[in-house]
Amino acid sequence: MDCCLHSSVGWKLHCNPMTQVQPAGTPSTTAFSPYDVAEHLRSPEDMAAYLDAWLEEAPDDVAGLARALGDIARAKGMTQVAKETGLSRESLYRALSTDGNPSFATVLKVTKALGLRLHAKASAPES
Repeated sequence: MDCCLHSSVGWKLHCNPMTQVQPAGTPSTTAFSPYDVAEHLRSPEDMAAYLDAWLEEAPDDVAGLARALGDIARAKGMTQVAKETGLSRESLYRALSTDGNPSFATVLKVTKALGLRLHAKASAPES
């Protein structure tokens, strides 16, 4: 399932549970340009709202949260984040990808380098 967050009115998570496949030999009439959320994360407030949306909308999606941190790191500049965390760019790209599995220490270093803080709040009791 492909998921992304976009900010038409605040950051909202949208998932496409089905991938549409073009039948072989059928010409495509629709052209798409790549979408990179990092290009839209311009301010610290945008970055915080983006991460907060992931935490709110998909708190159990570890890969999505790692990717969201990676998007924010790319928006700030991966080289700068690498310097501030003491980690290599390559290990950051790897850890903060969809297939990455960053340690909690890495998550804390990255959020600090991004000028963000994680915030805890009580969850609603399950019924």
